[in-house]
Amino acid sequence: MNNFQREGAISNTQVGRDFELRAQKILAGHGLELNLNHKVPCGLGNLKKNHAFDLGSDNPRIIVECKTQTWTSGGNIPSAKMKNWAEAMFYFHMAPPDYRKIFFAERSHRMGYKESLLSYFRRTQAHMIPYDVEFWELDRDSDALVRPEDQI
Repeated sequence: MNNFQREGAISNTQVGRDFELRAQKILAGHGLELNLNHKVPCGLGNLKKNHAFDLGSDNPRIIVECKTQTWTSGGNIPSAKMKNWAEAMFYFHMAPPDYRKIFFAERSHRMGYKESLLSYFRRTQAHMIPYDVEFWELDRDSDALVRPEDQI
């Protein structure tokens, strides 16, 4: 029976929290001191409600969403997770425009393909992505960052 839990992990929640802490440390190494669970008022029009981003700061104004999803064990697209990534783009869209927005993902390659899950998402969901979102991709086994050439 497959319970969709990351192999070798205590829980998927713990995998996500560990990745947020890892992202926080790596971003600090790039001069971005960020807090966990940073709340920012988000909404359309005049109605706003605080949304907790994985990492963030009010000075400087930065918000970060961290994602550590992978292709399915059978090499298929994790469609429910892609909806979760699209939801993150919507929150970036609803966030105050003066915040720097970073989508920080763990690099995951499907067997037999060169395209990472993040590259796949950007290619297939470009219409959902606000123009000002930066994409940072972290290698799973090292602290090596991969940034798309169009953002460097």
